[in-house]
Amino acid sequence: LAAAVSDRAGYARLHVADVMAIEVPATEPDVATPEQWTQQTVEAYRPLFTDLATSLGGTDDLPAEMTADPMAQMMAGLGKMMAPAMMGMSVGSMVGNLARRAFGVYDLPIPRATPALVVVPANIDSFAAAWSIELDEMRLWVLAHELAGLTLFSVGHIADHLRSLVQRHVGGFRPDPSALSDKLTSLDIDQSDPMAAMQQAFGDPEVLLGAVRSSEQLALEPELDAAVAVTIGVIDWVVDAVAVRIIGGSALQIAEAARRRRAEASPDEIFVERLLGIRLGAEQTARGKAFVQGVVDRAGEHGLEPLFTDPTAVPTPNEIEAPGLWLARVADG
Repeated sequence: LAAAVSDRAGYARLHVADVMAIEVPATEPDVATPEQWTQQTVEAYRPLFTDLATSLGGTDDLPAEMTADPMAQMMAGLGKMMAPAMMGMSVGSMVGNLARRAFGVYDLPIPRATPALVVVPANIDSFAAAWSIELDEMRLWVLAHELAGLTLFSVGHIADHLRSLVQRHVGGFRPDPSALSDKLTSLDIDQSDPMAAMQQAFGDPEVLLGAVRSSEQLALEPELDAAVAVTIGVIDWVVDAVAVRIIGGSALQIAEAARRRRAEASPDEIFVERLLGIRLGAEQTARGKAFVQGVVDRAGEHGLEPLFTDPTAVPTPNEIEAPGLWLARVADG
């Protein structure tokens, strides 16, 4: 299986390179089980989850009314002590559930410190069977998608920009002891096994997050949304262009099936979006695809080249809605 995937990856790589007009990394594909995907993903994003646990456990900038309240102080101390355990339970459960659906690394469009090319054949094959898609065509489509993500995030300034925004988002959470206290006091604790009930409670995203979103995160949201929209838009455009070449008429069927799969977000996918600030819904997808298509319509199939070569060419939130403005700016530069 690994040899077959490697062979098909080589075929898809040639077309991704031609469409993107930049070098595609020669990274060999790795074939993983869902369990292996879970382990690799937790390890790859450990720095983000560590930053998140730190921000959730912080107590230094509590409002004055809370610092004067002994109960609030106690809950703040509990939150600081429990944050790593809470994160461990929630993240482990979340990533494990995501692994049941993941096709590869770039289902979650966040750059890793070390770019990787990993596919999960068990999930790809079951999806193909459910949608009556020819297996080899489905695998080719996924490889094109993963190679597009790998290539995009191999561009240093693109990866650094999105990674920095996500890090700022996870570091922007502010603990709210009163929210945590309200949530815990409303729990229906199983008296026969209170420790198990508490463990389940702290694995609940609502308990973990509470009302801790900060004004810094709200201010950051448009820029992070823009970066995610561009990422999704570029990857989807590349995959569509490549799939027509290497798959043919079935490409539209696969793209529609993949679109529906993305739209049917699981609770775990919604949770990771809230944690990391990565919104992947239909609106974001439409924004990204409209921007990329607008650039291509105006400047041709290589109109995106400044994005790949110029660190100052990252689109602003306003430019996402007006690709002509982006083209004018990068042309002037």
